[in-house]
Amino acid sequence: MSTPIFDFLGQRRSAKPDRLAEPGPTPDELRQILKTGARVPDHKKLAPWRFIVFRDEARRTMGEVFAKACETEEREPPSPVRLDMERARFMRAPVVVAVVSSIRNRPGVPEWEQILSAGAVCFNTCLAANALGFGTSWISEWIAYSPSVRAALGLSEKERIAGFIYMGQPMDKPDDRERPDMDKLVTEWPA
Repeated sequence: MSTPIFDFLGQRRSAKPDRLAEPGPTPDELRQILKTGARVPDHKKLAPWRFIVFRDEARRTMGEVFAKACETEEREPPSPVRLDMERARFMRAPVVVAVVSSIRNRPGVPEWEQILSAGAVCFNTCLAANALGFGTSWISEWIAYSPSVRAALGLSEKERIAGFIYMGQPMDKPDDRERPDMDKLVTEWPA
């Protein structure tokens, strides 16, 4: 079966963050991407997630947070090369969006469902950006788990980074990768 949406989804690929160039989404495009990204299953309409956007100099400022976190949290002192890499981490793409999973205490809405909703927001945001022609990469890396980075982002005890979504113009078409063998993953019940 071939339809435009199946063709789009069947060809979607993640780009490497350092293969995403300027220009990134404009503020209006980013608003459209995030609004579309938020159209996910959300039991009881809790919106158990939020976005933090990094663009322009905010990416460089956050890089200083990463370098400082690396210095204070690593067992061995990091090399100058490593610190420079951390400072440049968000400079790999024109726009980076953090999706924060924000668990709400609500009877009848399990935490797991809320976490899954945040994951759906991450992927739906990637799809929305891809539909506008932007390349994306959804990754977490060590920074998502760093206590110093969490504090700098103002995350509460019940919040976690679901992922950082890097966006920009793809510099090249990413190679496809081997896909799972569906015959090994799909069963019908009763078996």
